[in-house]
Amino acid sequence: MADQDDAERTESPTQKRLDDARKKGQVPRSRDLSTAAVTLAGGLGLYGLGRAVGDGLLQMMRVGLTLSGPDAVDPDQMGIALASAVSRSALALAPILGLLVAAATIAPLALGGWNFSLEALQPRFDRLNPVTGLQRVFSAKGLVELLKSLARFLVVAVVAIALLRHQFREFSELSSQPVEVGITHAMQMVGAAFLTLGGALVAIAMVDVPIVLWQHYRSLRMTRQEIRDESKEAEGSPEIKGRIRRMQQQLSRRRMMEQVPTADVVVTNPTHYAVALKYDEGRMRAPVVVAKGADLIAARIRELASENGVPLVEAPPLARALHAGCELGDEIPAQMYAVVAQLLTYVYQLRAARRTGASDPTPPSFDAGQLKTPGET
Repeated sequence: MADQDDAERTESPTQKRLDDARKKGQVPRSRDLSTAAVTLAGGLGLYGLGRAVGDGLLQMMRVGLTLSGPDAVDPDQMGIALASAVSRSALALAPILGLLVAAATIAPLALGGWNFSLEALQPRFDRLNPVTGLQRVFSAKGLVELLKSLARFLVVAVVAIALLRHQFREFSELSSQPVEVGITHAMQMVGAAFLTLGGALVAIAMVDVPIVLWQHYRSLRMTRQEIRDESKEAEGSPEIKGRIRRMQQQLSRRRMMEQVPTADVVVTNPTHYAVALKYDEGRMRAPVVVAKGADLIAARIRELASENGVPLVEAPPLARALHAGCELGDEIPAQMYAVVAQLLTYVYQLRAARRTGASDPTPPSFDAGQLKTPGET
């Protein structure tokens, strides 16, 4: 079943899948990279700071072994001497310990970056299941880990044997050197050995890091169905998207209807189309479409216009042209300026006639040819 499931996971992980895995503490980590970094840091510390460390430890031993007779049998003085020896040794080893801590901290960040996950700290009792443990041991990943461990052991063993053979005479000569010189020489020899071993471990890490990255991304691969489900979850189901779209249309229509009472004129088809125009000479370059609609929406626009005293003008060619060529908030096209100017002139005359009680002026008539855009036939 597990092999069948892996065979179905053919798609690369999405960014959301990678982010979720990171939250759970699943980030690529290479133990060989960390081991190589710590070994190299220790070797550099011993090789470069060996003299200072050796002198500090030698001074600690001299102070600790030069107690007077009464101090040697005084429990209080022995405690003071022990505390002094611990503090001196810690101070002498502090630089190297600092290098080791820095290497152990920085090396994992180079591969997977900083990551803190509370989920990773939670106990997982399924790991106590011996059957699951045996399945991990005898899995393909367990076989890869076994081969890596054997290769690591062989490389380190060969390098260590070669180092011992190369430095055997130098180790033998340490006993004939003065104490200060011998300690410094021994520190440098151990540092050089660690640097050599660190180089071998770097070579192992260069092989291990690509394998770790490959295993990490392979474990996060997804099936096509999982990608579809994630996409649906991110974008929302078609039903929810349709409902949101309908709500947006209702809000837009409501805002549009609120603009009808402020319009200067409503041009009608007379029944199929209705377009409301507004013009403010001080703020607008040209009249603007504030509402438009067909059939039931057109009927509602005409109803609102009648309730609020907005003039209704029947001009089928103009109504059709405005409805087809303009969106809400658009200025009318330049080729319609002359026609709409006639329309607004009629509206202003109509308002003046109604204020004075005179008879209504004759509405203008529009020819469809006046409303053709350049290039139309």
